[in-house]
Amino acid sequence: MNPDTRDEIVARLADYQSAVEIGIGNRPDVAGALADAGTDVTATDIRPRKVPTDVRFVLDDVTNPDSTLYQDTDLLYALNIPPELHRSALLVAKEYDSAFVFTTLGGDQPSVPVRRETISGETLFWARE
Repeated sequence: MNPDTRDEIVARLADYQSAVEIGIGNRPDVAGALADAGTDVTATDIRPRKVPTDVRFVLDDVTNPDSTLYQDTDLLYALNIPPELHRSALLVAKEYDSAFVFTTLGGDQPSVPVRRETISGETLFWARE
């Protein structure tokens, strides 16, 4: 990820005390930078992934979520999340009263209602604030 884009995403999300990144994949830079900014970050994926030492990792599938993971979380976010997971992630955010913001892959459009925010090289989709 472009460092300017990463820094802008982190600047918008760093005010949240706790966050879960859904589907971290092989891109831990935002999670690490958020943790460095003081946010308690948990990363999830359906496969084991390496994350920075100050980021907790948990195997989880947002379509069949572990409810204990999302309780007391201020923010759910996802980077490059495919449209078929937007609704599942939004349902988890609503159930646990968390904000939900995401980016999509290339030309994918959100499959849930959003507020769009353009930042350097990216669009943030705010589905729940």
